[in-house]
Amino acid sequence: MNNLLEYKYLVPLALVLGFAPFYPQPHIMEKLHMLFEGTLKKPIDIFDLFWHAWPFALLGYKVYRDLTS
Repeated sequence: MNNLLEYKYLVPLALVLGFAPFYPQPHIMEKLHMLFEGTLKKPIDIFDLFWHAWPFALLGYKVYRDLTS
């Protein structure tokens, strides 16, 4: 399982899943915009934000863990 937490897997995962679909606007950007505007109310939109954000959260955790140990 630790093998999956390597940067060679996490960086492409964050870039591909986090920003997909790329055109016309990445979903993560659209959902964050909705969150800051206060229009993120539908359960599917909240799930979509979570789905596109978890690779970035996991990558952030990995960077934090590597920097503090």
